[in-house]
Amino acid sequence: MGIYTVSEVNNRIKHILTNDPKMSEVWVRGEISNLTKHSSGHYYFTIKDRNSQLNCVSFRSTNRILKFEPETSMKVLVFGSIDVYTVRGLYQLRVFDMRPDGIGELYKAFEQLKKKLEEKGFFEGSHKKPIPRYPKKIGIVTSPTGAAIHDILNVAKRRCPVDILVAPALVQGERSAQDIAASIEMLNQTDVDVIIIGRGGGSLEDLWSFNEEIVARAIFNSNIPIVSAVGHETDYTIADFTADIRAPTPSAAAELVVPNRIEIRRHIESLSTRMEQAAIYKISGQAAHLDHLRGQIDPDRLNDLLRQNQQRVDEITSRMEYSIKTILNMKGSSLKICAGRLDAISPLKTIERGYSITIRADDRKIVGNISDVKKGDGLEIIVKDGAIECSVDSTK
Repeated sequence: MGIYTVSEVNNRIKHILTNDPKMSEVWVRGEISNLTKHSSGHYYFTIKDRNSQLNCVSFRSTNRILKFEPETSMKVLVFGSIDVYTVRGLYQLRVFDMRPDGIGELYKAFEQLKKKLEEKGFFEGSHKKPIPRYPKKIGIVTSPTGAAIHDILNVAKRRCPVDILVAPALVQGERSAQDIAASIEMLNQTDVDVIIIGRGGGSLEDLWSFNEEIVARAIFNSNIPIVSAVGHETDYTIADFTADIRAPTPSAAAELVVPNRIEIRRHIESLSTRMEQAAIYKISGQAAHLDHLRGQIDPDRLNDLLRQNQQRVDEITSRMEYSIKTILNMKGSSLKICAGRLDAISPLKTIERGYSITIRADDRKIVGNISDVKKGDGLEIIVKDGAIECSVDSTK
């Protein structure tokens, strides 16, 4: 079993908890208590419900992007990953995002729709389409005046200029979901190779258009692969789960879709080198094969090959003749032995000594007993120099 140090046990527990996919990204609802705002900018607190509590740590990098100031007794929704502080053997929730728990109904609707679409297979990997490595034209569904389109265009210009077709759409407010779905369907009638849908960050209400079933169905039914880039890295929408791939931000989506000109140049150089090597290998192989064929049709070599084969035929013929003679002699000896054995027990030898064989004339059966014949039956008596025909007068 072995003996472990405390550090080994805590590190093992940390490995188990941090590698559980169900605990790597989780929303937790609770009430803040024991809040400590450290001078380092990190927050340490617990969230609790009626029956239990959970330690949490929110680092300064997360706290800078929070849209509110956490307070003791505040009810919150915390998004994070289960982690272990091995120094104290303390498991805790490492916070990535935190929101006031005042929009519970929206979250409830989100979870209900997510469950419904998940059961219908909208999120299954088998439906995901691969993103083309070198797209010629990219379609974008977003607001033409938002920050997302500018981020995408800036990244595309920096990486490798490609054709971009923008399908303007409302990304917030009434009928925005229908507008997004219509733009996806419109781009499916064009020659774009991949579609990016998204917008910048915002609250759950701001991003709600991308949690509508009509948008999820448009993404699922799209014949063109779709990259979802909605909100910030910690914002997840139904569109993210349904799309073929999720990007944490619009800029990251452009990084995923638009090829890097440096990588393209390297790829072309690699292909060129491989083609050159393949051509050299092919030519060398054909040259060697040609030399081999030339050697095969050389007159002197051909004549020598014929002489070798003729001599080989003579050798095989002699061996065959010898083998046949040997077999015939062996079979002849066996035949003589068998003939001698048969002759020794032949009935003809008995007949030569004065004996005879009697056969009924009607069915050619040998008569061995007087019960085999009756008066008047025709008989044939075989002797050494012929046969005697007679009939039965009587038996005794």
